Amino acid sequence: MSEGSKTDRSPIEATGALPTYLRIAETLTIDIGGGRLAAGEKLPPEREMARAHGVAVATLRKALHLLEERGLIERRQGSGNYVLGGATNIGTYALFRLELRGTGGGLPTARLLDIRKAPKPDALPDIGRAHDEGIRMRRLRFLADTPVAVEEIWLDLRWHDEAGLNARTVSESLYRTYADRLGLHIREAEDMISAARLPDWTPPELGLAAGTLAGFIERRAYDQNGAPCEASWTWFNPEKAQYYARVP
Repeated sequence: MSEGSKTDRSPIEATGALPTYLRIAETLTIDIGGGRLAAGEKLPPEREMARAHGVAVATLRKALHLLEERGLIERRQGSGNYVLGGATNIGTYALFRLELRGTGGGLPTARLLDIRKAPKPDALPDIGRAHDEGIRMRRLRFLADTPVAVEEIWLDLRWHDEAGLNARTVSESLYRTYADRLGLHIREAEDMISAARLPDWTPPELGLAAGTLAGFIERRAYDQNGAPCEASWTWFNPEKAQYYARVP
């Protein structure tokens, strides 16, 4: 993938949307972890929830079954579904740390803008020293379909597989893609929060021009063996999103 390829000039079409039942489960997981659905609260009747999400009851029940497996709800025969509360670090987006300002929550999704092999920049933290190049991905991030951030992600080449990681296979959840396609499991990450100016490749959908001062997250992530494998830079619109970290 050369620096002058078409991916720099036009965004890649959205691919890899999560299954509908999983989107519902993730939305509810985020709301329970954030306290917007409190312990002991009874969820609406299943048919009502299915209508609200625009799905069949069977799809809604598949999402609720996953929540039950995660220990987030209790399904009482003849009575309904009740929130058990709390865990914040579970689910597909357990390590995602942006939420909508004011209301909180918001299902995270993403649109891939560019993916290529490129020389690691000098500013990149150590994610593996065996290769001078890495895989660079740029994405536009959404919360509840609202564009809130742009991000640049670098993955060390030791985990790269052309068949497993490309414009057609990268899903809305990058960590899920890593696990499913590469056998890479992100076990932990460290973030540093500050402010920085938006990069020159910022798409207009973000609503802020390149060079505008924005919230900034520098992350380094570690694989299942405890070795650093990925680093990312995320610029977010502070009027639309905020960084959060909840301690049990």
